Amino acid sequence: MRADLAIIAEWIKTGTSILDLGCGDGTLLKHLRDNQQVNGIGLEINEQDIESCINEKLNIIQSDLNEGLQAYFSDCCFDYVIMSQTLQATKNPEILIEEMLRVGQQGIVTFPNMAHWRGRLQLALGGFMPVTKSLPNHWYNTPNIHLCTVRDFEALCRERGIRILERTVVDYTHSRSTLLMRFFPNLFGEVAIYRICRADQINNPTEN
Repeated sequence: MRADLAIIAEWIKTGTSILDLGCGDGTLLKHLRDNQQVNGIGLEINEQDIESCINEKLNIIQSDLNEGLQAYFSDCCFDYVIMSQTLQATKNPEILIEEMLRVGQQGIVTFPNMAHWRGRLQLALGGFMPVTKSLPNHWYNTPNIHLCTVRDFEALCRERGIRILERTVVDYTHSRSTLLMRFFPNLFGEVAIYRICRADQINNPTEN
């Protein structure tokens, strides 16, 4: 399992329910089911990944995240809704985040940080759109259409009344944070990982 998924798994309480948006081959869902007795459902559009999930006997729905969640889920039907390395590839990320917090009590979001120093350096000195290990595609073939920074995401949370419960930033290998990353997350963090909820949600049954 990828190291960033391991970090997410640490934030998930045993015996809870999750919705994994863009779940891929179901690696996280399988780990949480087998090790933490989590009841999970995945949304995925790639047919090969869906077949992998079915082979692992995971609950999976074939769906395009850009179409939203209204057709499938009612309010507050999951403890957690997870979206790992998918936010930047959606058409309306701000709407999808609000939908995450409509159907789930907490959301967990990860995305590549566009403001990492390597990207800044490439743009400033070379005049080209950055190509880094966490953003490996060129501008003409990237699936990412809404790249953002740590500061961008936190500004969106303030504007939309979203509480940040926990944040960590890591390098492209998704290793643990260094001291520089903790003090200067927008400059040294390559991948950001957030746990969030609605600002008016004070008594959260999944939060100690």
